[in-house]
Amino acid sequence: MQGLNNMDPRIKPLKETYRVAGRALTVKMPVGDNLTVFRAIREANPGDVLVIDAKGDEYRAVAGDFVVGMAQTLGLKGMIVDGVIRDIEGIKQLGFPVFSRGTAAAASSKAGVGEINVPVSCGGTAVHPGDIVVGDADGVVVVPRALEKTVLKHALEKLNKDKERSEKYLRNSEKLLQYLDETLQSGKA
Repeated sequence: MQGLNNMDPRIKPLKETYRVAGRALTVKMPVGDNLTVFRAIREANPGDVLVIDAKGDEYRAVAGDFVVGMAQTLGLKGMIVDGVIRDIEGIKQLGFPVFSRGTAAAASSKAGVGEINVPVSCGGTAVHPGDIVVGDADGVVVVPRALEKTVLKHALEKLNKDKERSEKYLRNSEKLLQYLDETLQSGKA
Protein backbone atom coordinates (compact mmCIF):
# COMPACT_ATOMS: atom_id res chain seq x y z
CA MET A 1 0.00 0.00 0.00
CA GLN A 2 3.10 2.24 -0.14
CA GLY A 3 2.40 3.71 3.29
CA LEU A 4 -1.25 4.46 2.54
CA ASN A 5 -4.27 3.10 4.42
CA ASN A 6 -2.50 2.52 7.73
CA MET A 7 -4.72 3.12 10.74
CA ASP A 8 -3.63 5.43 13.54
CA PRO A 9 -0.63 3.73 15.15
CA ARG A 10 -2.28 4.00 18.58
CA ILE A 11 -4.67 1.21 17.51
CA LYS A 12 -2.70 -1.80 18.69
CA PRO A 13 -3.39 -5.44 19.57
CA LEU A 14 -4.03 -6.26 23.22
CA LYS A 15 -1.22 -8.82 22.91
CA GLU A 16 1.76 -8.40 20.60
CA THR A 17 1.22 -11.92 19.29
CA TYR A 18 -2.28 -11.16 17.97
CA ARG A 19 -2.64 -11.17 14.20
CA VAL A 20 -5.75 -10.76 12.11
CA ALA A 21 -6.61 -10.79 8.42
CA GLY A 22 -10.06 -10.88 6.91
CA ARG A 23 -12.93 -9.02 5.33
CA ALA A 24 -14.27 -6.00 7.14
CA LEU A 25 -17.76 -5.91 8.55
CA THR A 26 -18.01 -2.24 9.41
CA VAL A 27 -19.78 -0.72 12.39
CA LYS A 28 -20.54 2.98 12.81
CA MET A 29 -21.65 3.72 16.35
CA PRO A 30 -22.18 6.84 18.39
CA VAL A 31 -19.92 7.35 21.37
CA GLY A 32 -21.02 5.19 24.28
CA ASP A 33 -23.76 3.15 22.52
CA ASN A 34 -22.71 -0.37 21.56
CA LEU A 35 -26.02 -2.04 20.66
CA THR A 36 -25.00 -1.78 17.00
CA VAL A 37 -21.98 -3.97 17.82
CA PHE A 38 -24.41 -6.66 19.02
CA ARG A 39 -26.34 -6.39 15.75
CA ALA A 40 -23.10 -6.63 13.74
CA ILE A 41 -22.05 -9.77 15.61
CA ARG A 42 -25.48 -11.28 14.92
CA GLU A 43 -25.31 -10.50 11.19
CA ALA A 44 -21.62 -11.33 10.69
CA ASN A 45 -20.36 -14.32 8.77
CA PRO A 46 -17.66 -16.60 10.15
CA GLY A 47 -14.28 -15.16 9.17
CA ASP A 48 -15.41 -11.52 9.24
CA VAL A 49 -13.43 -8.90 11.15
CA LEU A 50 -15.47 -6.26 12.96
CA VAL A 51 -14.11 -2.79 12.22
CA ILE A 52 -15.76 -0.43 14.69
CA ASP A 53 -15.80 3.33 14.27
CA ALA A 54 -16.32 4.59 17.84
CA LYS A 55 -14.97 8.05 16.99
CA GLY A 56 -11.75 7.41 18.93
CA ASP A 57 -13.60 7.75 22.24
CA GLU A 58 -11.44 6.70 25.16
CA TYR A 59 -14.00 7.04 27.96
CA ARG A 60 -16.64 4.35 27.31
CA ALA A 61 -15.66 0.84 26.27
CA VAL A 62 -17.11 -0.54 23.05
CA ALA A 63 -16.92 -4.14 24.28
CA GLY A 64 -15.89 -6.33 27.17
CA ASP A 65 -15.02 -9.99 27.46
CA PHE A 66 -18.63 -11.16 27.03
CA VAL A 67 -19.13 -9.22 23.78
CA VAL A 68 -15.74 -10.36 22.47
CA GLY A 69 -16.61 -13.92 23.50
CA MET A 70 -19.84 -13.71 21.46
CA ALA A 71 -17.84 -12.68 18.37
CA GLN A 72 -15.38 -15.51 18.93
CA THR A 73 -18.12 -18.12 19.47
CA LEU A 74 -19.78 -17.17 16.18
CA GLY A 75 -16.52 -17.55 14.24
CA LEU A 76 -15.42 -13.97 13.67
CA LYS A 77 -11.67 -13.53 13.17
CA GLY A 78 -11.08 -10.37 15.17
CA MET A 79 -12.18 -6.92 16.24
CA ILE A 80 -10.58 -3.58 15.41
CA VAL A 81 -11.89 -0.67 17.48
CA ASP A 82 -11.28 3.04 17.01
CA GLY A 83 -12.02 3.43 20.70
CA VAL A 84 -11.43 1.41 23.85
CA ILE A 85 -12.46 -1.94 25.32
CA ARG A 86 -12.73 -3.30 28.86
CA ASP A 87 -12.27 -6.60 30.73
CA ILE A 88 -8.78 -6.86 29.29
CA GLU A 89 -7.75 -9.87 31.38
CA GLY A 90 -10.82 -11.84 30.29
CA ILE A 91 -10.28 -10.90 26.65
CA LYS A 92 -6.64 -11.98 26.79
CA GLN A 93 -7.74 -15.34 28.22
CA LEU A 94 -10.01 -15.79 25.20
CA GLY A 95 -7.05 -15.45 22.84
CA PHE A 96 -9.23 -13.52 20.38
CA PRO A 97 -7.44 -10.77 18.38
CA VAL A 98 -8.69 -7.38 19.58
CA PHE A 99 -7.06 -4.14 18.44
CA SER A 100 -8.00 -0.87 20.13
CA ARG A 101 -6.74 2.47 21.46
CA GLY A 102 -6.61 1.02 24.97
CA THR A 103 -8.93 0.19 27.82
CA ALA A 104 -11.48 1.93 30.04
CA ALA A 105 -13.62 0.90 32.98
CA ALA A 106 -16.89 2.53 31.84
CA ALA A 107 -19.29 0.40 29.80
CA SER A 108 -21.42 1.59 26.89
CA SER A 109 -25.19 1.93 26.99
CA LYS A 110 -27.56 0.33 24.49
CA ALA A 111 -29.79 2.93 22.85
CA GLY A 112 -29.53 1.22 19.47
CA VAL A 113 -28.34 4.05 17.27
CA GLY A 114 -25.76 3.22 14.59
CA GLU A 115 -25.20 1.47 11.27
CA ILE A 116 -23.45 -1.62 9.97
CA ASN A 117 -21.94 -2.37 6.57
CA VAL A 118 -21.50 1.28 5.64
CA PRO A 119 -18.24 3.13 4.91
CA VAL A 120 -16.53 4.18 8.13
CA SER A 121 -13.42 5.97 9.26
CA CYS A 122 -11.38 3.84 11.64
CA GLY A 123 -8.13 5.23 12.93
CA GLY A 124 -8.26 7.96 10.29
CA THR A 125 -8.54 5.46 7.44
CA ALA A 126 -11.53 4.83 5.21
CA VAL A 127 -12.88 1.28 5.48
CA HIS A 128 -15.63 -0.08 3.25
CA PRO A 129 -17.57 -3.27 3.86
CA GLY A 130 -15.63 -6.17 2.38
CA ASP A 131 -12.24 -4.45 2.37
CA ILE A 132 -9.42 -6.61 3.67
CA VAL A 133 -7.99 -5.61 7.04
CA VAL A 134 -4.65 -6.93 8.21
CA GLY A 135 -3.27 -6.33 11.68
CA ASP A 136 -0.31 -7.38 13.79
CA ALA A 137 1.96 -5.87 16.44
CA ASP A 138 2.96 -3.10 14.02
CA GLY A 139 -0.62 -1.90 13.48
CA VAL A 140 -3.50 -2.24 11.05
CA VAL A 141 -3.63 -1.76 7.27
CA VAL A 142 -6.73 -1.62 5.07
CA VAL A 143 -6.61 -3.04 1.55
CA PRO A 144 -9.49 -1.74 -0.56
CA ARG A 145 -11.39 -4.54 -2.24
CA ALA A 146 -10.74 -3.08 -5.70
CA LEU A 147 -6.96 -3.26 -5.14
CA GLU A 148 -6.63 -6.59 -3.34
CA LYS A 149 -5.22 -8.62 -6.27
CA THR A 150 -2.66 -5.94 -7.16
CA VAL A 151 -1.64 -5.48 -3.53
CA LEU A 152 -1.28 -9.24 -3.04
CA LYS A 153 0.94 -9.50 -6.12
CA HIS A 154 3.17 -6.63 -4.95
CA ALA A 155 3.27 -7.94 -1.37
CA LEU A 156 4.44 -11.38 -2.52
CA GLU A 157 7.09 -9.77 -4.75
CA LYS A 158 8.31 -7.67 -1.81
CA LEU A 159 8.45 -10.66 0.51
CA ASN A 160 10.54 -12.57 -2.02
CA LYS A 161 12.83 -9.59 -2.62
CA ASP A 162 13.30 -9.06 1.14
CA LYS A 163 14.05 -12.77 1.65
CA GLU A 164 16.63 -12.78 -1.15
CA ARG A 165 18.25 -9.60 0.20
CA SER A 166 18.48 -11.04 3.72
CA GLU A 167 19.96 -14.32 2.48
CA LYS A 168 22.46 -12.49 0.30
CA TYR A 169 23.69 -9.86 2.75
CA LEU A 170 23.04 -10.96 6.33
CA ARG A 171 25.25 -14.03 6.06
CA ASN A 172 28.29 -12.29 4.57
CA SER A 173 29.78 -9.22 6.27
CA GLU A 174 31.80 -8.18 3.20
CA LYS A 175 28.73 -8.21 0.96
CA LEU A 176 26.78 -6.39 3.68
CA LEU A 177 29.37 -3.59 3.87
CA GLN A 178 29.28 -3.28 0.07
CA TYR A 179 25.47 -3.12 0.18
CA LEU A 180 25.57 -0.42 2.87
CA ASP A 181 28.07 1.66 0.86
CA GLU A 182 25.99 1.37 -2.33
CA THR A 183 22.78 2.24 -0.49
CA LEU A 184 24.31 5.24 1.23
CA GLN A 185 25.66 6.54 -2.10
CA SER A 186 22.44 6.04 -4.05
CA GLY A 187 19.97 6.79 -1.28
CA LYS A 188 17.85 3.79 -2.34
CA ALA A 189 17.52 0.49 -0.49
